[in-house]
Amino acid sequence: MKTARELFDLTGRVAIVTGGRGLYGACISEGLCEMGASVVIASRNGAKCEEYAATLRDKGYEACGMSLDLGSDESIKKLVADVMEKYGKIDVLVNNAVDRSNLCSLNKAEREKLQASMNTNLNGQIILSQEVLLKAMIPAEKGSIINISSMRGIDCPHFPFYPEQMGDQTVNYTTEKWAMVGLTKYMAGRYGQYGIRTNTIAPGGYPELSADNPFSQTYKEHNPLHRWANEDDIKGPVCFLASDAASYVNGDTLVMDGGWTIW
Repeated sequence: MKTARELFDLTGRVAIVTGGRGLYGACISEGLCEMGASVVIASRNGAKCEEYAATLRDKGYEACGMSLDLGSDESIKKLVADVMEKYGKIDVLVNNAVDRSNLCSLNKAEREKLQASMNTNLNGQIILSQEVLLKAMIPAEKGSIINISSMRGIDCPHFPFYPEQMGDQTVNYTTEKWAMVGLTKYMAGRYGQYGIRTNTIAPGGYPELSADNPFSQTYKEHNPLHRWANEDDIKGPVCFLASDAASYVNGDTLVMDGGWTIW
């Protein structure tokens, strides 16, 4: 029997975090490093990823940055091949990246924008998961895939809370985040037989800056914890799902929204 400390320890694990230098991504990458994992930070700007990885190495952690374009099968295959060449395995995949450049409201939706958004934010996650599964996790008969959805993946925008100046809410973001929950259940059911667990985290809002606007005040007033998420809130859920502490957790959606969606 392992101790609780041993169950949460990620020493020796290799993790890929897509969008790993972004708002939540940087927190995820840092948290996995803090628990002992070697972390590959991947996004379209590989140089920026490596810059962030260098700050983690300066703290004594093992991290590196690599390029990844989720809209390109060749880029996906190269990332996985490079990680396997460098580390020889992939224990954890965190599908965190999201491209917001083609998000649009329903009344302004265009097929081209919808397809471009889906190609990265859902299809790219599927192809990357496929590559990691086939090249690393299935042969090793172990692994943890963590899909970062959103509270928008279990509810919908509460439109009365959004002031007119913020514009309409995007239809494809909500749709894609719901789809990630379905993808999680599919992969959990299909690949659990290989000792591979797939789970989702549905985070609440984490503002880049301390927002001072009507929506921000409304959000905090109607959230049971009366605050936004902060840089530490996602570390625990990710490290839990990546670790042996969650060895019997599969196909779950862990909601991390301060209670927003209970109402």
